[in-house]
Order: sequence, then C-alpha cells, then structure tokens
Amino acid sequence: MKVLITGANRGIGLEFCRQLTKRGDEVIAACRTITPELEALAKARGERLKPVEHVDVTTEEGLAKLREAVAGQRLDMLINNAGLMEVVRLDDPDIESIRRQFEINALAPLRVTHALLDHLADHARLAIVTSRMGSIDDNDSGGSYGYRMSKAAANMVGRSLSVDLGRQGKPVALLHPGYVRTRMTGGNGLIDVDESVRGMIAIMDHLNMEKTGLFWHTNGEILPW
Repeated sequence: MKVLITGANRGIGLEFCRQLTKRGDEVIAACRTITPELEALAKARGERLKPVEHVDVTTEEGLAKLREAVAGQRLDMLINNAGLMEVVRLDDPDIESIRRQFEINALAPLRVTHALLDHLADHARLAIVTSRMGSIDDNDSGGSYGYRMSKAAANMVGRSLSVDLGRQGKPVALLHPGYVRTRMTGGNGLIDVDESVRGMIAIMDHLNMEKTGLFWHTNGEILPW
C-alpha cells in the first residue's frame, strides 16, 4: 500500500510513518523540515519511506512539491495530519493566530486533497486528523477559540469530502487521536503516541463506504458533532 502523510516529521505523523513502514507499506512523508528522527527512520526503512521536505501545506509552492513527489504514482491512502495548536482566549483574541490555525487545520486538508485528486487510486481511503475539540456538542469548557473553530471547520471539510469522494467510492474518516503526549501538547496527555496511531490505523484499515464521513475516536468510538 502506498500512503502519503502530511506533517510527518514528528509526533503523530512520524509515528504513522514508523508503524506503516514497519508492516511493509510505502510511505511518502511530507513535511516542512526533515527532523533528525525522520531522517533516522528513513535510513532504517530504506525504500519504504521517502521524506519530502519544504512542503508547506498552506502555499502553492508546497502543494506543487507534493504533486512532484507523487508524479506517476497512485496513492492508496492519504492522511491529512499537519496541524497547529495555539492558545487563544477570550481576554486575548489573537485574530492572526486564529487565521493561522484555520489555514493549517481546515483549509490545508481541502487544498492537499484537491492537489492530489488525480493521484488517488480507485480504492483510495482518506483521513483528516482532527480533534474532539472541534465537536460543538462536546464543548463544555470553552476557550481555545482558534483550535476549536478550525477543527470544527476541518470536520465539515471531511464531511463534505465524504459526500463528493463517496461518488467515486473513496471513503473518508475524521480521526480524533485522543489527548496524546507529544511536543504539541508539551508532553501532557492521556495516551501515548504509539497507542493512538495504532488505533487510527485500525480504523483506516477497516474503513469502507458504509463508514465514510464519521467522526472517530482512536478507540473506535463514534464522536458527536
């Protein structure tokens, strides 16, 4: 299976690369900058892992890099994982931060998917790594305006993609990884990255048109919108 992952240089994206290549999948690891961890993994995995840097998913130049990386190839799975979390509170509504989070968390999955449409295999499966914090029904703590708003928008992107791509038989999953202990969360969290990614891969492995457009917790629970 050939997989492309955005935001693949650390955290959840890097763990996707580690687990998928370990089982024999071929992975294109797109990121802005190749980290020492990704470089080391690429050396260990050989031809199964191809890092592609200078991929800023918010720019036309970055999208062109993606298209160049997949030239002549078909993708069996696309994982839109690149994300940004910045704290925006009511007493300091940093509008520029909100815009940045919308660009990366909500607009980028749409732009990446559009850029790679012609490279999706007939049976391709797509994922957007979103967050439970994008659930309107589940919001009982407020705050985090940019992150919550952008992830709610990402959920709508995924839902619409599930309708449009569903006409081609390509299912889409919206994945909440859990509160994962990564650099993004400052090492805080309730679940380790390997367990989180293992759960999301299991969901993607069993994704079909009957399950398309659903909002999944990594533990297999269906989450409220």
